[in-house]
Amino acid sequence: MDRSKHPIVHFVGSIPLPDSETVFRTLSEAVGPHVVRLPDGETGIRKTWIRFLQHVLAENPAIEVAKDVSPFKFIQWDGKLVREIPRLRLKPGAKPDPSSFKTGYAEMAIASWGIFERLQQAGAIGPGIKFQISIPTPIAPTYNNLVPADRPGLLPALTQHFIGEIAAIAKALPNDRIAIQWDVCQEVLAWEGYYETGPVDFRRETIDVLKAIGDAVPPAIELGYHLCYGSPADEHLVQPKDAGIMVEMTNAIAAGVKRSIQFFHLPVPKPRSDDTYYVPLEKLKLDRDTELYLGLIHYDDPAGDAARLAAARRHARVDGVATECGMARGDPARLPALLAAHRRTVEMASA
Repeated sequence: MDRSKHPIVHFVGSIPLPDSETVFRTLSEAVGPHVVRLPDGETGIRKTWIRFLQHVLAENPAIEVAKDVSPFKFIQWDGKLVREIPRLRLKPGAKPDPSSFKTGYAEMAIASWGIFERLQQAGAIGPGIKFQISIPTPIAPTYNNLVPADRPGLLPALTQHFIGEIAAIAKALPNDRIAIQWDVCQEVLAWEGYYETGPVDFRRETIDVLKAIGDAVPPAIELGYHLCYGSPADEHLVQPKDAGIMVEMTNAIAAGVKRSIQFFHLPVPKPRSDDTYYVPLEKLKLDRDTELYLGLIHYDDPAGDAARLAAARRHARVDGVATECGMARGDPARLPALLAAHRRTVEMASA
C-alpha cells in the first residue's frame, strides 16, 4: 500500500504515561484517525527499555558478574556519561538454557492485549487498529551487558528464548490483530563502532539474528523493525553522518528475512533537514508493500518537522512519521505537544 500521499502516525513504543490503559486512550484521542497500530507504552519495568534485563541476566544460573572487568561506560554523542553498566560473563563451562531466562515479554504483551481488546470493544480504540508489541532484540542485552568474548556463548540461547516469547504471544493472541516490532539499537551502534569487537564479526552476527527473529514471527502477524541510535538520556548515543548505515542494515534484513515485512522505522536527528542525510534512502531496496516510517518529529519545531519531511520526500517514499525513538525517557510535559506535532505533520502532508 502506498501511504506516501497520506502518511500515518507511527509510535515506536515507549510513552511517558503511568499505565497501558492511559496510553491507549491518550494516543487514540490525540491521533486516532491517523494510526493503524498502537503500542502499550512500555510502562512499568520497561520504561527504561532494557535496563531491567541486567538483573534478569545476572540472576541466571549460567551467568555471573565479571567483577574483575571495568563496567561499560554508556556515553552519548557529546561525551556525557549516561551510566556505567556492570559487565557479566558466562560461568566457566556453563551453557545457558533458553527456558531459564525470565524476561516476561510474552506475559506483559498478553496482559496489555486484554486492556487493548476491552477498549477496542468499547469503542475507545478505533476498529481495525492493531496492537503493536515492541520488543528488543536478543542482541541488545548481549552487547550492553556481556564481556565481548562471551557474546557467542549467550546469544544463541537468548535468541531462542526471544523466539519462544514470540511463539507464546502468537499462541495466545489473534495473529491478524497484532504486530511485532523488533527494536534494533545495539546493532546500529555496533555498525557505528560504538562497542568493542568480539570473536565473531558483528555484521554477520547481528544480521543472522535479525533474520532469525524476523522469520520466527508467524506470517499472519505484522512485522516491523525500528532502527535506533539509542536515547537513554533522550539524545542519541551516536549522531549519524547520514542514513547510510541504516539503509545498509535495512537492505540486509529485507533481503534475508523470508516472510513479508510490513514496515521499517528510521530516526532523523533534529538538525538534519539537509539533503545529504536523506540521499542514502534512494538505495533502499524494499518490497512495494513494505512501508518506510521516519522519526522526524521533534518537540516544538513545526517548521523543522515540515522541512525534514520535505527533504525526505525528495529521496524516498515516506509512508509514516514518528519521533526518533520512544518518548518515555523525555520530559512527560512534552507529550501533548509531541502528539499534536504528529497530527499536524500528517495532516499537512496529506493536504
